[in-house]
Amino acid sequence: MDQALADLTERIRAARAVRTTLCVRAGGTKDFYGNEPRGEPLDPRAFRGIVAYDPSELVVTARCGTPLSELEAELAAHAQMLPFEPPHFGSSATVGGCIAAGLSGPRRATAGAVRDFMLGATLLDGQAQVLHFGGTVMKNVAGYDVARLLAGSLGTLGLIVEASIKVLPVPAEEATLQLQMDEPSALARMNAWAGQPLPVSATCWHAGRLAVRLSGSSPALRAARERIGGEAVEPAAAAQLWRGIREQTAAFFEGPAPLWRLSVRSNAPPLRLVGAQLIEWGGALRWLRSSEPAATMRTAAAALGGHATLFRGGDRSAGAFEPLAPELADIHRRLKAQFDPDGVFNPGRMHQDL
Repeated sequence: MDQALADLTERIRAARAVRTTLCVRAGGTKDFYGNEPRGEPLDPRAFRGIVAYDPSELVVTARCGTPLSELEAELAAHAQMLPFEPPHFGSSATVGGCIAAGLSGPRRATAGAVRDFMLGATLLDGQAQVLHFGGTVMKNVAGYDVARLLAGSLGTLGLIVEASIKVLPVPAEEATLQLQMDEPSALARMNAWAGQPLPVSATCWHAGRLAVRLSGSSPALRAARERIGGEAVEPAAAAQLWRGIREQTAAFFEGPAPLWRLSVRSNAPPLRLVGAQLIEWGGALRWLRSSEPAATMRTAAAALGGHATLFRGGDRSAGAFEPLAPELADIHRRLKAQFDPDGVFNPGRMHQDL
């Protein structure tokens, strides 16, 4: 066994023996996400490196401590990318943190989420056992798809020590268009585009401006530009726009007001809530800067067929995530009992009683 992996295994075994809880934390770029981290820090960054990568197979396998920027640079050298466009939120982001957080960027609505590209994973569970799930090709992913289950689990089921991820070629060409319109018109336009054969890879509406990114071949982009209209955004400005949204460095995300993330139906009507708003994913993701109570946010999201998450800041006494229905809570408890029976990992990070 690799020494770094052996050290992690021994640390987990020792914590379990003395009933100590551990907080899995690598670069710490997503400390703000979820409920307050608890437990002694467990840093897995020593276990790093790209284990296998065959560009012709569109699959990469990397260890948890691998810097996310390092993985993306290797993919870019072969004109490939992580299709879900994960946010880094800092230079120290790692592959393990990317998978555990399960967060996707502007391309998610058209390409898919983190879990959609998980082919396999290796997990160190709460009993310090090394467990392998899935494989490196889609046909090997059979039975219980635990690798996908781990995406977004925030380290509550164990330490994700290795992941095999499907990658895709970088688009041949990209262009961003900008149109001026109000929120109802923007929502209608984004939903109309979703039903047409257009190479849309990202959308964003904020403060009366609708931006749409097109990705594909030159003829496809030319035809789409003619159909959509609007004003072309210079490539450098477009790259800054989408990076600012993905990394939340755009002006909208600055300031002290709590940031709420509402996932709703893409065709849901405009929110009737107080606060500044930014809309992504064709209308399905509504970011809101607001000090409204959690109950107000969650009631409004539920009325639109969705749920609300307190993403950054604010009072988390009501929980960062939507409370689970009894049936779902039971599933979560049984999963926790299976993978981490002694509650070693990240207690309460997703839900206070888990």
